[in-house]
Amino acid sequence: MKRLIFLCSLLTAFYMGSAQPAMIRKPVDPVGFATKAWQMDSIMDRINRAYGAEISESLARVNVAKFNIWKTVICPHDDYAYASWLYPAILKNVKASTVILIGVAHKAKKWNLEDKMVFGNYDKWAEPYGPVKVSSYQAKITNGLPKSSYMFHDSLHAAEHSLEAIVPFLQYYNRQVQIIPILIPYMPFDKMKGLALSLAISIRDLMHEQGLEWGRDLAIVISSDAVHYGDEDWGGSNYAPYGTDSTGYRKAVQHEFDLITNDLTGPVSKQKAQSFFESTVKPDDYKEYQWTWCGRYSVPFGLLTTNSLAELMHYSIKGSLVGYCTSVDHNAIRVDDLKMGTTAPANIHHWVGYAAVGYK
Repeated sequence: MKRLIFLCSLLTAFYMGSAQPAMIRKPVDPVGFATKAWQMDSIMDRINRAYGAEISESLARVNVAKFNIWKTVICPHDDYAYASWLYPAILKNVKASTVILIGVAHKAKKWNLEDKMVFGNYDKWAEPYGPVKVSSYQAKITNGLPKSSYMFHDSLHAAEHSLEAIVPFLQYYNRQVQIIPILIPYMPFDKMKGLALSLAISIRDLMHEQGLEWGRDLAIVISSDAVHYGDEDWGGSNYAPYGTDSTGYRKAVQHEFDLITNDLTGPVSKQKAQSFFESTVKPDDYKEYQWTWCGRYSVPFGLLTTNSLAELMHYSIKGSLVGYCTSVDHNAIRVDDLKMGTTAPANIHHWVGYAAVGYK
């Protein structure tokens, strides 16, 4: 008996000692985004006091009441000081308990990543109100994908800020929210269509298997800032085809509204996703900008996934512009007293656009 107890104790020690600690993804940008609960509480209070009426008016304009929910949204990911009110305007009506995040892979070139969806191995993300769990549904989704369509790359996820900006707001509205983060690197449109269809099929199968409802239980959040405009502080590049005076600014913003109206609102379709792709990448080199939205891959990929999932589930999905602003057309939210700041200038020679679009 003593020998049996001794062996059992050894086995217990072995298994306890071999248990792997949870992999927690830590914030990469504690300047532009909140990492503490008191920072998020203050940010939300300041946004609501400064722009609460504007948020309510924007949602009323697109006929989104308190209890309506989005199935898919496009959300900015710039500094909270600049993009401020668009975060709650679009994310407060994302009610799903699990959110599939489709993000920009800004640093894909560093690791020569392309042509695949990029997942991470992290178990949780460190967030203001405590760790946010990466949903167990991620494994079910990847198991349903062709092996050649995706990869895991923790270093890319650790270095990427495009999803990090969004999760604190999702957690603010739902402390139990879980996430499935996916980054979309360089890829041509034909490749994108095939991968998005595979992802949509896997999501559809998961929803059927688990009895999930799109919007209520599972939603898609696509991360992208709009145009990056100007002739200064863009790493030596000139992103100001209309010039940098007041006339150039107005023309650039009108270009934005034309792009959003034509490709991102109304009924979702493959044709609109392709039109957006072709409007934002060069026809002779899809890795180069035509019009500088950093989400030139995440946006069409997310919309193709949304369109394919809608077709598979016999839904009709339409998009509505909830709001648009730029980093220079409104007063920035004060954040310096919250141990935060801004990560780039905001002036007529260097500004960023932000679009919040909801789909239901």
